[in-house]
Amino acid sequence: MSFLKKIIPPDQWLIPVTLLCGLIAGMGFYVLKVSNATSYLSDDPRACINCHVMTPEFITWDHSSHKNVATCNDCHVPHDNIANKYFFKAKDGLYHASVYTMRAEPQAIRMKEPSAKVVQSNCIRCHSDQVADAKMNAWVENHKENKTSRQCWECHRETPHGRIKSLAAIGQFIDPLPQRQQQKEFVPDWIKNQLKESKK
Repeated sequence: MSFLKKIIPPDQWLIPVTLLCGLIAGMGFYVLKVSNATSYLSDDPRACINCHVMTPEFITWDHSSHKNVATCNDCHVPHDNIANKYFFKAKDGLYHASVYTMRAEPQAIRMKEPSAKVVQSNCIRCHSDQVADAKMNAWVENHKENKTSRQCWECHRETPHGRIKSLAAIGQFIDPLPQRQQQKEFVPDWIKNQLKESKK
């Protein structure tokens, strides 16, 4: 330590290092605030639309029968134990954040294999009565023998997000998002001015 003090005296590095640490901490808090990071600890579906990319998924879920009984986390996060739940949530969230930050999101959002396994197990967890129903086994072909050999959404395609999953297929203003419902109009001023000019 005395060798380091001879090379760089403490009075020369203390202030720059303190300022640098303060800058890093301040930027960290700013990023947490701007990204609304604490919302991801909740089960509120609006957390999933902090980034606009998930708007089609939110809107289709908001119009589905699942809206009244299940949130995003009920289907998309494992429920076997609390540690696995938050580990999966953090891993998935960091992946989504990095893809969104790099502007590398695909045009049509599809689940990766680990997410598909979680959703499939949650479908069976919530709908075990229907999966094991003897009447259904008699008249629904896939329910006869191996009830879990296929993914549930191969047949139940409209549950809960519908077929429209492209970023371009559902505009953000087709259905107002909760945070935009206070706005009275969604038409920008420049379009209003052009419409007025074209009527003259």
